[in-house]
Parts: sequence; structure tokens; C-alpha cells
Amino acid sequence: MKTVVIGSGGWGTALAMVLCDNGHEVTLWSHDPEKAEKMTQTRRNPLLPDVELPEALKISGDVSCVAGAELVVSASPSYAVRSNIRRAAPFLDARTVLVSVSKGVERDTNLRMSQLLQEETKGLCRVTALSGPSHAEEVSIRQPTGCVAAGEDGAAVKLVQDAFMNPYFRVYTSPDIVGVELGGALKNVVALSCGICDGMGYQDNTKALLMTRAMAEIARLGETLGGRRQTFAGLAGMGDLIVTCTSMHSRNRRAGILIGQGKTAQQAMEEVGAVVEGYYAAESVYQLGQKAGVEMPICTCAYQVLYQGKQVRDVVTELMTRSKKDELGYDWM
Repeated sequence: MKTVVIGSGGWGTALAMVLCDNGHEVTLWSHDPEKAEKMTQTRRNPLLPDVELPEALKISGDVSCVAGAELVVSASPSYAVRSNIRRAAPFLDARTVLVSVSKGVERDTNLRMSQLLQEETKGLCRVTALSGPSHAEEVSIRQPTGCVAAGEDGAAVKLVQDAFMNPYFRVYTSPDIVGVELGGALKNVVALSCGICDGMGYQDNTKALLMTRAMAEIARLGETLGGRRQTFAGLAGMGDLIVTCTSMHSRNRRAGILIGQGKTAQQAMEEVGAVVEGYYAAESVYQLGQKAGVEMPICTCAYQVLYQGKQVRDVVTELMTRSKKDELGYDWM
């Protein structure tokens, strides 16, 4: 099957390698022709420096390479998804299945990535999402990994499952694309927050509290927006939250550690040297929560720290001294 991966970052490259291993005809597209040429010559991606790219993998800087592809994977950072799919859209046709693997919510429009793809392609293509606990660094060295393919079109979702699944990359299916995408986007805010806790010297109890209560508010928002609560207990929810909040592969966690140590958000992102999705997601999630009327104290505090200059230690005290609650939200009397 002819497939094209839009976005030559670590995650896009890792997924292109999975597709190559499965015998597909794969092209990796970069918006930077010079980068594409260098990767072609060196068979290396600077973001995965120890991994040799398969000889069968084609690398292109010409977006027309998507023409005729049966499967197109959108793997750009969330802020670049719209501009990149807009460039690719004229070369797509109705048989193409689009797979969003970018984890984010667009600023101001608050669109999920699959909605953005549908908007830019004017509904021409069937759109799915693929998400779950999957660091590019580990997928690229073929560590056992599990993800969820989601969408309303069952045949398209099954095509994605068949395209990616192999002995080290297991893919489940779900009709809940809303929950799957929101789980992937919102956990980045929590991972950044967990990193801040690490940087401040807080330990396991604090992180367990933060992760668990953050998932409660993520699920609350997700269900309000049309997702299924069960999804947030699965791979695209709690699974992705765990891996992103605890691993040093996570750019969000690493940036959070630097912020917890006293650096500004901008300084932290510059030092990490790559896109920190949680920073951008914090504003979008805050906007979503406000519009939906959903109480999200942890995500709101993350937004205030990142965008309004609120002091982290003040936020911790504020969260810990909130009014008494029942964990499941029930009133006994």
C-alpha cells in the first residue's frame, strides 16, 4: 500500500519505520527540502541519531508525493498541522484515509486535529486518529508498544489497524475518536505539570495525586465534549498519561522540570530544543474548559503558571486547600 507520512520529526519517522517493516511503500515528507536531502544521504534523523533509517524508506521535500497515497499520516506538531495539510490537500483524493497522530487542540478554534484535517480537506477523505503511550525513541528500536486507532468509519479504522500492526506495534480499535484525541492532547499539560513537581523536589506521592486527579478532570471534560469515560481509562488516556508523566523521553516533562527549577516557560522550551506540546495545549485546554463550563482546577493552574506568571508554590497551596470533596463526586447527605 502506498503511504506517506507528513512530518519528519521523531514520531513521524518512527511510524514511517513501522510501515516500512510491514512492507508498505512509504515516503516521509519534510517541509524542509534541505532536511529531506540530508536525511536521504545520511539515513539518519537528528532527533533519532542512533537509528538507521530503512533503505526502503523514501524521503521527500516535495508535498506532491502524497498524490495517489491510500494512507496519509499527519504527524506534524499540532501548530503546523493546518498549514501542512493545506499544502497537501490538492493532491489528495477520496480514497485516501487520513490518520492524525498529532496530539493537540488548535489554539482559539479549539478544534481537535481530526476536525482540522476534515476542515482543510473539505470532507474529501476519511479521517481517523492513532494515539497511545508511544515514545518515538522506543518505537524506532522496536520496543513492544500499544496504540488505539479511532474513528467513526469502521472500515477506515480497520485499514489503519492492519497497516500498522505487527509483532512489536499492537493496535486496538475504537469508535471514540473524541476521547482518544482529547486524551492524547490533554495529558501533555499534565506531563508538564508533573515535570514542574519533579523540578521543585516533590516526590512520588505528589505525582500520583496529580496524575490521578488530573485524569479525573480530563475525563470530565472529555465526556462533556462527547467522548466516552471508558476511553480515558485505556491506552489513549491513562496509558499515555503514565508514560508521558514518568519518562525522560517526554519533552513536556523535561520542560516542566526546568520550570520547577525556576526557569521561565520560554527558557525551558529553548533548552529542551524541541516542540513542547503541553505549553500550547495548556491554553487550548483552558479555553475548552471555560467554554464547556467544566471545572478543571489542575489544568487551570497550569495555564495560570505558564501564561499569567502565577507562582508554582502558590498554586500548590491553592490546590491542596480547595474545599472538601468526595472523590467520586457524590454527596452522602
